[in-house]
Amino acid sequence: MEMALLGSHIPSEVGLQLLLCPLGSNIVLRTACCSIGIGLPVYSTFKAIETKDQNEQQRMLLYWAAYGSFSIVEVFSDKLLSWCPLYYHMKFAFLVWLQLPSADGAKQIYVNYLRPFFQRHQARVDHIMGFAYGEMVKLISAHQAEIQFVRNTLAKIMGSVDQMFRGSVTPGQPQQHSAIEGPLRTASDTGSDRDD
Repeated sequence: MEMALLGSHIPSEVGLQLLLCPLGSNIVLRTACCSIGIGLPVYSTFKAIETKDQNEQQRMLLYWAAYGSFSIVEVFSDKLLSWCPLYYHMKFAFLVWLQLPSADGAKQIYVNYLRPFFQRHQARVDHIMGFAYGEMVKLISAHQAEIQFVRNTLAKIMGSVDQMFRGSVTPGQPQQHSAIEGPLRTASDTGSDRDD
């Protein structure tokens, strides 16, 4: 009886120890940060959109604005700060703080830092964004053939993956078809033709 009670708490204790251990693997902490920072908010955003909850939608917009700003800063500082002890622990705690409705961290970041910054520099940011958008449109229109090729290739790959998941084609089993006639017909296919 006592062993069963102890056994039920072992997985959660091991996970907590892995997460909180200062010398623990950064892989575990990075996975936790990705799950908390992106995975959970993506699902929460989906729920907010589907339920049409305006308050939750605004909360998630504030979160994504704060998270995006944090990600931009982190691109430049991550290589230096990741060497600091407990960096990923602090990042994990920060991401949890951003999302907690009781702490309202994302709203605090937005109201205290992002909103004043963008209000002061809105004209300059609009100019930069317009220029970047124009250059992106030029780049895309200059490479339409390559983009269409990649799009078609991805569509074929996704179609093959979809067929594999649906069970019509199993990996390692060649599809039976003639290069000219397409897939071979089965007895059930030929019977339906006779009915027509």
